[in-house]
Amino acid sequence: MAPKRRIDFSDTETAFKNQSKSQLNLNYYIFMSMNQNGLVNIGTFFIKWFLKLGLPIKFIIKKTIFQLFCGGEDIQDCEKTIDKLNRYKVGTILDYSVEGEDDEKSFDETKAELMKTIEMAHQNPDKIPFSVFKVTGIGSRDLLAEVQEDGVDCLSPEKRSSYQRLVKRFQTLCKSASDKGVRLFIDAEETWIQDVIDELALEEMKKYNTSAKTIIYNTYQMYRTASYGILESHILAAKTEGFTVGAKLVRGAYMEKERKRAEEKGYADPINPDKNATDTEYNKAVKLSIENVEYISICLGTHNEDSCNLAVGLLAENGIDSHDSRVYFAQLLGMSDNISFNLANAGYNVAKYVPYGPIEAVMPYLIRRAAENSSIAGQSSREYLLIKKERERRKSA
Repeated sequence: MAPKRRIDFSDTETAFKNQSKSQLNLNYYIFMSMNQNGLVNIGTFFIKWFLKLGLPIKFIIKKTIFQLFCGGEDIQDCEKTIDKLNRYKVGTILDYSVEGEDDEKSFDETKAELMKTIEMAHQNPDKIPFSVFKVTGIGSRDLLAEVQEDGVDCLSPEKRSSYQRLVKRFQTLCKSASDKGVRLFIDAEETWIQDVIDELALEEMKKYNTSAKTIIYNTYQMYRTASYGILESHILAAKTEGFTVGAKLVRGAYMEKERKRAEEKGYADPINPDKNATDTEYNKAVKLSIENVEYISICLGTHNEDSCNLAVGLLAENGIDSHDSRVYFAQLLGMSDNISFNLANAGYNVAKYVPYGPIEAVMPYLIRRAAENSSIAGQSSREYLLIKKERERRKSA
């Protein structure tokens, strides 16, 4: 029996081929700074205050952390990043990352911007394989929580009208994606609103996903104890009802918030007890999906090398071509280039999440990236050490 295929994610020459010497050096110093928890905390504090006071710090942000993790301030700004990634066979997922507004006008404006990302993907299918949106970008988080807890029938007439507008925006985005043949991710959110999102997503999957093409993708956070069962039930529904599931598999993003709320409200912690349990659930979901690829298309949103190599091995084991359009890998711009570019170089479908938006509006996203890199064991160190290794390799070469 032939050995399972594996990718060498330590190959820094391939990982950083797209970065010039000056770019590599700049990113080296950014990640070196992120390794210092205290520096990240102090820097975050002062950046917030400087922006609030209107001090001229945007230029510095744009030339450092913004350029590392974001594509630009608008769609046109992102074109350079899109083309650069495409040269190395890596696709782009345009992620409009503006946060903080919570009114009907902002929700409509966000929907209009998301329609632009769908159109951009439609015009550039080889470069932009997916579009994406967060439901809380087009509707109230509090309203979603109320619907999940009490049901639509318990809403006041005014709130019911607001919820109907949210659903209309949601359905409009999905229909536009279907009309234009663009695959659309619906991002995952907190457990206390995720059931509503799952229901809306499943309804749209049933409308638009066929064996010929999967359009709508729900996101399954595998650090949740319930996620594997939900994914399994959706695959079963697809088998019995004649549609396909679109699944973006991620580990998750709201652990501290989830645990704190569960403790405050006195319900069972919805998150797996530790990272090993989450890794097990994630890898189980990868295996389930690849073994049922006739009924499901997946995107593995992961920075975990073992999970990527598991998928690579399972594709070979199941006789699935590395370039099969039903299987994608995705990582965030500025992170895990050793995974993205080595997978793409080996012939697998890969895309980078490319956030964009005005600097002030995407600061919450950038602050999360900085905090994540300084708090996740090994993540910032891994990025830093890989870049350091590549700098040394280039010097010796």
